[in-house]
Amino acid sequence: MIEYQSPQGGWPKSTELSNPPRTSDDIPPPGGGRANSFDNDATTLPMQFLARMTHLNGDTKYRDAFLKGFDYVLAAQYPNGGWPQFWPLRKGYYSHITYNDGAMILVMELIREIASGEAPYEFVDAERRDKAAKAMARGIDCLLKTQIRQEGKLTVWCAQHDATSLEPTWARAYEPPSLSGSESVGIVRFLMKIEGPSQEVIASVEGAVEWLREVQIEGWRSEEVRNADGRRERLLIADPNAPPLWSRFYELKTDRPLYLDRDSEFRYDYNAISYERRSGYTYHGTWAQSLLEKDYPRWRERNKVSKP
Repeated sequence: MIEYQSPQGGWPKSTELSNPPRTSDDIPPPGGGRANSFDNDATTLPMQFLARMTHLNGDTKYRDAFLKGFDYVLAAQYPNGGWPQFWPLRKGYYSHITYNDGAMILVMELIREIASGEAPYEFVDAERRDKAAKAMARGIDCLLKTQIRQEGKLTVWCAQHDATSLEPTWARAYEPPSLSGSESVGIVRFLMKIEGPSQEVIASVEGAVEWLREVQIEGWRSEEVRNADGRRERLLIADPNAPPLWSRFYELKTDRPLYLDRDSEFRYDYNAISYERRSGYTYHGTWAQSLLEKDYPRWRERNKVSKP
């Protein structure tokens, strides 16, 4: 794992770190497609592992690699509190503030644990813990500032926001500026873990929860089936007993579930997109169900939040 750490301090995505590199060519080079990323658990998961190794045996090589990773994480944070998908920055959507697939939330969860000073992060020096606490505060401020308002009401977040304007923006051709029924759930759960939440944080959670309730899709289930030709694809099947679903994308201003192919055309019928996208991307999920049914009531009770 330490061999895969870049000179900047990060780790590559989509790389099997438990397999020792046979040659230097097996290590994604800085600036390459996979190096120095926060996507797909890159950097955060290796750091969690190294912290546990340091906690168990105190070996300085694990500690030093972790601290180099920590310094990398802080260097990657924008002044406005957001984190990009890759750092050093790359051209294109990679430099947006990235909530997609939980990338920034995974960073913030790690930063929060480091700031606490609790095991397995007790070896982190006080100066770095203080920097972690300040980075987390900036990150929370970014979450609050990027939450989308519609007609004056707080809703949720896009999967990615422009690093300068903070507005929802495009990523890949089929990932438009929109309201996220998936990534927003992870953001709300993060905000719910804040001890003694401010009124601004409480309002953020309440606004997101209300929106998620309003846009849930009832009477349908998402199921992967095998076609007569042997290919598998995901279909929406009518089922009055199915748990509620949420769409990955909702259209801004209308809240309509939104489906895109690689041509970036907006479609409102899931069956209108290609087999390749239906089988290769997750457009629906039960993402918010346990949040609404279990996590939110417990959070409200724990923080003595009155019913909205």
